[in-house]
Amino acid sequence: MDQNKMEEAHGSAKKARLELPDGHVKQEVGVHHAVGGGDDGGAIVAAEAGHVSRVELAVKIDMSVLQCPLCTLPFKPPVFQCNKGGHLGCGGCVALLPGGQCKTCEDGGGFFHPCPALDAIVSSTKVECAHAGCQTYVPYHEAADHRSACPHALCHCAETGCGFVGAPQALAGHLADLHSVPVRTVQYGRVSQVPVSGPQQLLVGEEDGRAFLLTVGALGAAAAAVSVLCVRASASTQPRFSCKMWVNLLQPANGGRADMALVDMQVRSSTTPGAVVAVDEPTFLAVPRMYMVPVAGDAASMEVPLNIRIDKISH
Repeated sequence: MDQNKMEEAHGSAKKARLELPDGHVKQEVGVHHAVGGGDDGGAIVAAEAGHVSRVELAVKIDMSVLQCPLCTLPFKPPVFQCNKGGHLGCGGCVALLPGGQCKTCEDGGGFFHPCPALDAIVSSTKVECAHAGCQTYVPYHEAADHRSACPHALCHCAETGCGFVGAPQALAGHLADLHSVPVRTVQYGRVSQVPVSGPQQLLVGEEDGRAFLLTVGALGAAAAAVSVLCVRASASTQPRFSCKMWVNLLQPANGGRADMALVDMQVRSSTTPGAVVAVDEPTFLAVPRMYMVPVAGDAASMEVPLNIRIDKISH
């Protein structure tokens, strides 16, 4: 093989990268090595065991190919095809068809059967997350779920008159720098002692930089409500963290074991942290005034000697 052919063969094995316009997706395809020599025409043969490589190929593809024509939602395995006209349908739509028969076919519909070939395409076709800084490729049918839970998705500052919009980590820095919200680093699965004296305090996960906002609001004249929210781009996705918060009564009236006010809950998400505490849901810790202590150097102010532990539910 001459030098030009060797360079061409080497270049074809590299990863192709294209900036794809809206309405197109990136498809990832696995191929075998191409082995050429003599007069075999560069036949494609299987590589030896232990030497198989995976090559990504960036292509343009019409989005409608990846969407169910019945509900227009993205296909996800298993995909079905009718045995008469070749019409496609997702599992949810096919399950609703009487007798599992195609309604698109003329003169009587065919029956739907799994289509493994399209399953393979649907599973391997990936798109890049649109949020700046993410650089993650996910299957096309999972893209919407990923965007809503992506740690780089944008959130809004809830401070009155502030129009800042940024990723949760950027919003955490914004709240600390511009609005002087106190910041404390916490470790998942470990108890942190957090004296809370102001209306807001920011907790930042040491492992991933995830921001949690503690908000203190009045709960009548004799108690305070302490809530914790995960700063996240979508409040509709499933909770990913659980939280225990408690306060001990420092001076038990009977000299025995101290009383405790405690809440064990799932952490809700918020796109606009700083909102009013929702007292109609188990999202806050009610702290009677007798559990609070005076702020050092300011006897007129009180703080909540809070203990908090945040645990991951999922990644």
